[in-house]
Amino acid sequence: MLSPGPAQRVIIHLNEDAASEGDYLHLEIVSFLYGAGVSGATVLRGHSGFGIHHRIHTEGGPGMSGEHLPIRIEFVEGTDTVERLMPRLIEMVTDGVIEAQETRIIHIAQLSTSREREDRSK
Repeated sequence: MLSPGPAQRVIIHLNEDAASEGDYLHLEIVSFLYGAGVSGATVLRGHSGFGIHHRIHTEGGPGMSGEHLPIRIEFVEGTDTVERLMPRLIEMVTDGVIEAQETRIIHIAQLSTSREREDRSK
């Protein structure tokens, strides 16, 4: 469970068409993070970009299929959780970049359900 205090922001940079053994890699990573109990993750798909090979990939450009576009997976978790997950993430990301930045969670706001509000009022 994510709580206020020291944390790490992890960003994984991939190509949209990067494959894994069973699916596209970004889908496998999100599934892994979900199963590992990460509080939340976001997948962002870029409109255009280039990587280490310096080939520009653009959605809708002439002769471009749009399948090799950049993907970013981002999540914020406590340092212990990130350290526990990192070996598996490193193993999974065979073509891409993983970065981690120290950060600090200041506040976590969460809407409660009507049942949770009823339980608190008792």
